[in-house]
Amino acid sequence: MSQNSSSASSKISTYLMMIVLIVLALSIVALLLSVSAFTEGNEMLAGFLLVIGFLAMGLSVYVMFQSRKRAANMKIESPKVMTTIECKKCGFKSVREFQRGDFVFKDLEPCQKCNDKMIITAIYKEVKDKEKTYGI
Repeated sequence: MSQNSSSASSKISTYLMMIVLIVLALSIVALLLSVSAFTEGNEMLAGFLLVIGFLAMGLSVYVMFQSRKRAANMKIESPKVMTTIECKKCGFKSVREFQRGDFVFKDLEPCQKCNDKMIITAIYKEVKDKEKTYGI
């Protein structure tokens, strides 16, 4: 599952890629039209089309690189799921990673201290607190 989520996060959106390719194609058309206008003697139109073509090409290349960079920085981490095991007789507690088949109130192996059966009392995901930064 983690391989699918990591490959999905490294892809660029298809809609964004289509828009970038369309803008890139239109910029190439604008550059070709500027050459055509220049050969016909219309330097003012050729200059405008040349500027529009280069700006559109630069913008589409910039958007493509930024979207690839952002997709590479996105990481989807699956949280750790923990299981709390407790002995009802002596109160001994143990925490371990979740294992397939765990459920609350499931009887497990005997307690290490009193040899009474231990049960699962909680299953939860571990949440990491992110540091908050405040701009001054």
